[in-house]
Amino acid sequence: MQVRNIFKFKSIIAIAFIATITYSCKEAKKKDAENTAVEAVANESAEPFFKLSLAQWSIHNMINDKKVDPYTFAEKAKEWGFTGLEYVSQLYPADLENNEYSPEAMAAFVEKSNAEAKKHGMQNVLIMIDRQGDLAVSDEAERKAAVERHYKWVDAAAAMGCHAIRVNLNGESDPARWHANSVDGLTQLATYAKEKNIEILVENHGGLSSNGAMHAAVMKEVNMDNCGTLPDFGNFCITRKKDSWDCEEMYDIYKGVTELMPHAMAVSAKSNVFDAEGNEVNIDYKKMLQIVKDAGYTGYIGVEYEGKELSEEAGIIATRDLLLKAAKEVN
Repeated sequence: MQVRNIFKFKSIIAIAFIATITYSCKEAKKKDAENTAVEAVANESAEPFFKLSLAQWSIHNMINDKKVDPYTFAEKAKEWGFTGLEYVSQLYPADLENNEYSPEAMAAFVEKSNAEAKKHGMQNVLIMIDRQGDLAVSDEAERKAAVERHYKWVDAAAAMGCHAIRVNLNGESDPARWHANSVDGLTQLATYAKEKNIEILVENHGGLSSNGAMHAAVMKEVNMDNCGTLPDFGNFCITRKKDSWDCEEMYDIYKGVTELMPHAMAVSAKSNVFDAEGNEVNIDYKKMLQIVKDAGYTGYIGVEYEGKELSEEAGIIATRDLLLKAAKEVN
């Protein structure tokens, strides 16, 4: 009788122990599932590691062909979900180029742009400068004149609260001369800009500037803390076919961005064609953003849509959404 009671007691203990273990396992699995769900929601709602700006070039057809007022840039960018503005100097010909960039014309441009940015709560990020002369040309006097024509844009950027202007390194095709000229032109311009607290950024924008290794070598020799790169995901065509826009010599886009990112002070997300799932056909955005994130970059990434299949507005939104989607997938 006593043995039977002991056996019953031991059986009850064993059953209770098994039930406790089973309950604990279920609770652990439940907590794991809850944690996974919380993490998924957190990842879904997490802010990207960068801020979104819009390159005004994305609406150049609206401005040039449809005669949309370029000063509506801030309003449109705000409507499309951006917080930063990247201006393009050549999109104001009536106000600037036609008035030979006079001090009065430049002052009016700055005043109007600042008023619109403030009205819509937007941040002026940078100005992309074109048609102001070749900073890498071999003629020393011509190079110096080009540098000085950029001064007014440095002043404008400072007055608008931008952190930088984007410049091009054109004027020479011989690699050795291009390197030396680029270093000289950038050093002159960055020296002036340093006093204004403005950065001078070079985009891979065709020619030798689209050779990532050569571009990075220029930055290393300039070695100024206000001179850097603006890596563009897609502008890596070094030479084009004669009488055609088709690329003849193309630099590896992922290698190029990797080489330029250590010097990057801005980034441009180029886009042209999208597939049915919303991915850029020619650029792996997840791969590009992983390169950008691995470099420790957390500033603005500017959307620059140049495609023809979608309207400019639709292309801008598609690029914005792709950036945000890819940002959630990087490590």
